[in-house]
Amino acid sequence: MLKKIKRKVKILITKSFKKSRKPYKPPPSSPSFPSPPSPEESDTMPPPPQPALKPPTATPFLFPQTQSTVLPDPSHFFSPNLLTTPLPTNSFFQNFALKNGDQPEYFHPYQIKSSSSSLTISYPSRFFNSAFLYQIFIADLTISASQNSNSQETHKISSFNDLSVTLDFPSSNLRFFLVRGSPFVTCSVSSRTELSISTIHAVLSCSSNSSRTKYTIKLNNNQTWLIYTSSPIDLTSSSLSLITSGGFSGIIRIAILPDSDPQYEATLDQFSSCYPVSGEAVFTKPFSLEYKWEKKGWGDLLMLAHPLHLQLLSGDDCDVTILEDFKFKSIDGDLVGVVGDSWVLKPDPVSVTWHSTRGIKEDSYAEIISALRKDVEALNSTPITTTSSYFYGKLIARAARLALIAEEVAYLDVIPAIRKYLKDTIEPWLDGSFSGNGFLYDRKWGGIVTKQGATDSGADFGFGIYNDHHYHLGYFLYAISVLAKIDPAWGRKYRPQAYSLAADFLSIGRRSNSHYPRLRCFDLYKLHSWAGGLTEFADGRNQESTSEAVNAYYSAALMGLAYGDTHLVATGSMLAALEIQAAQTWWHVREGDSMYGEDFTRENRVVGVLWATKRDSGLWFAPPEWRECRLGIQLLPLLPISEVLFSDVGFVRDLVKWTLPALSREGVGEGWKGFVYSLEGIYDKEGALQKIRNLNGYDDGNSLTNLLWWIHSRGEEGNEFEAGGNVCWFRHYH
Repeated sequence: MLKKIKRKVKILITKSFKKSRKPYKPPPSSPSFPSPPSPEESDTMPPPPQPALKPPTATPFLFPQTQSTVLPDPSHFFSPNLLTTPLPTNSFFQNFALKNGDQPEYFHPYQIKSSSSSLTISYPSRFFNSAFLYQIFIADLTISASQNSNSQETHKISSFNDLSVTLDFPSSNLRFFLVRGSPFVTCSVSSRTELSISTIHAVLSCSSNSSRTKYTIKLNNNQTWLIYTSSPIDLTSSSLSLITSGGFSGIIRIAILPDSDPQYEATLDQFSSCYPVSGEAVFTKPFSLEYKWEKKGWGDLLMLAHPLHLQLLSGDDCDVTILEDFKFKSIDGDLVGVVGDSWVLKPDPVSVTWHSTRGIKEDSYAEIISALRKDVEALNSTPITTTSSYFYGKLIARAARLALIAEEVAYLDVIPAIRKYLKDTIEPWLDGSFSGNGFLYDRKWGGIVTKQGATDSGADFGFGIYNDHHYHLGYFLYAISVLAKIDPAWGRKYRPQAYSLAADFLSIGRRSNSHYPRLRCFDLYKLHSWAGGLTEFADGRNQESTSEAVNAYYSAALMGLAYGDTHLVATGSMLAALEIQAAQTWWHVREGDSMYGEDFTRENRVVGVLWATKRDSGLWFAPPEWRECRLGIQLLPLLPISEVLFSDVGFVRDLVKWTLPALSREGVGEGWKGFVYSLEGIYDKEGALQKIRNLNGYDDGNSLTNLLWWIHSRGEEGNEFEAGGNVCWFRHYH
């Protein structure tokens, strides 16, 4: 039973105690599609809104151009018309543009692989154990043109958007509209072509309806697949694992029938004739994100929402119907049917503030000031020796923290020394005078690389191949923002360089003359960032540290505060809020959760590395047993916004309890202990304070001053933090 609800989200369930609704409309016996679009109809999206990150000058600053020796050539897979604009480097379809382009990507609910002029669809099963879980790619159905079944032609990416990518096989006359969250895979056959559908399973049966526009294919692995076409087609089971067709042109839609459930089949039938060709995410206003799909065909559009979508769908701003009983399995949790071609998602607003949200009692000032004086004195005696953009960024951000803490405890005497230190350490990176490294601009893909990374793909943790950009640049933006705050004249002088760094990963516009791709790291369907860069991975994109991702967007919002840029404040705050809720949904593992299976949930309280199709308890730099590292990498750097990321005190207590036994292991670093004690301070302030006082070392991005600031700003014992804090700066500006 379906009911369209205007201006609100309606969860649709089938329970006998519910009031009667409009009668269910049976699907037509012959699903049909409109005639092919006329030439003036376009498969591209309408012009987007102007970018939120506005360049500070008419001609944006660019770092000196370089010719990288380690970046791959994008022209092999991207259509020529796309090569004149910046290209994505951390996208959901990145594997399609790397090496042979034949590693799978996950489109929810299907994993899809392109190779040898064919496209393979997998409805993946999942493997669970206590150390990791992953989706298993199996070539359930492979679609190709019969005459090109042995061709080695590669696909071309002819268009892409936030929620979709279009793959063309020109010599086969096939175009696939791969739209994330679609329960159907849609293919357009441009001229009369004989098709081949193969499987690694055995075909038990292939039957059609009377009009030959719907086929039901049963395989010997208990899967049932449905194929819908815009006009009659003759599909014949040619052999045990092959189905072929006569000549066909038009639209083909393919869908798994979950659990072979007849109720699901009726729903797929009803929505088989409306198909999306692309989808975009629109930043409509602060803390509001709208999905818009361009659709063709007739009827309403059926898509799938993951668990975080369902949390964020706004009941006041969109016209959708949720089909609660229509579900597909996924490593990210059940994907639930949503009817409607526009969604509005609203995350909980977060406070972007320079200082702690609760403040610090004056009787705690003395201890913090004592540590502050020593930490500031040490800045001059311990010059930065690293040339790594990541570790250098951590060190300057650490120093910038000292300035803000000095403001908060009203000890301004140290700020001149911090200001000088920040100017001396930041300026060489911005003016190109730093001898060991520096920022350069790559035109091939469109973005910033480092001098070291331009010739060595492993340098700077892969920054030169667009790995971890939001991590490294987030630290630089934090330090720059603080320096611009305490020295506005300096901020004005270096504003063009600051905005160039931010634009590298935070551009949200689509201007043809842009120098950077749209949101380099942030995934607008999953609602969190990826860090993998231009490296092919069988498990798709990955991200380890959610807290460093939060820091990147938080720091961008702080830069907006420093420069009075309301657009940047709103954009950074919005992305930080989404990153936080995604971390709490997929990285934080709570007792009793069912998403990751009993074994993994029992043994883990936090994911190490999260991949598109895998969850790993290990880290890039540490084994699963080093739990203090797993906790720490999801907390650092310690900032005012950290309390929003860890606002669930019950979960924090369980996480610390799970981690503490690991601290008895020989060789545990003092820096990692500091992060564990920081979280312990959320619910045991005095106990954590004593442990922090006894530390004899700190993470290179942390300090005793920062740890004491954190503990003394925790408020009263047992007073749980309320998400949002007491100030939300964007509201003041907006």
